[in-house]
Amino acid sequence: MPKRVDPDVRREQVADAVIDEIAAHGIRSVTLARIAARTGLAIGSIRHYFGDTVREVMRFTLGVLTQRVARREATMSDDPVARIADVITFAAPTSEQERRENIALVEYRVMARTDPELAADIAATSLAGAEVVRSLLREALADRAIDEEALHREALLLFALIEGFSLSSALFSAPLHETDVRSVVTATMRRLRDAYPPSGKSVGGAAKDPEAAEESRSDG
Repeated sequence: MPKRVDPDVRREQVADAVIDEIAAHGIRSVTLARIAARTGLAIGSIRHYFGDTVREVMRFTLGVLTQRVARREATMSDDPVARIADVITFAAPTSEQERRENIALVEYRVMARTDPELAADIAATSLAGAEVVRSLLREALADRAIDEEALHREALLLFALIEGFSLSSALFSAPLHETDVRSVVTATMRRLRDAYPPSGKSVGGAAKDPEAAEESRSDG
């Protein structure tokens, strides 16, 4: 009796083959024949799970990529300022597997420029990411005098930092170093907070510089 194969496992296997093909040869190189060669599956088997065209395979793989970024494990700080560094650091590709997946994501984004269907998927993901950054920043600057326009501008700056890490990693031959990413984000947040005066409404639990908080505990 033939061994039963979990359809979800098989689809994930196909998605991994697409990611590897993009990382090695670019997104335009992906075909059912190349996927079959990488997975060892017959083209008919791939069609069984995804239909007759490579299009559904590509859209499924994009969904896998975005889900994997969202599922990365991270230890989140209780401090709102440090939490931003946590989020951006765990989103940055700092392992070889994450680097390969990031290359695929970058190529999807370039392709989406002229592909309305992919563009809609990419735009939804980017919008959700930008909203998360803005929400975190609002909390981190709760004790600072900053209006909505400035908050929007600073959130764009942080999101551009994430985009920069993504693009630079796709162009480099090695993953980013986690310590470098965290240092850059921490320094950026320190400069950002220093640019706005205290609001006068801060309370004991308001956001503050993680290093200052640590020094305060040590002095006590």
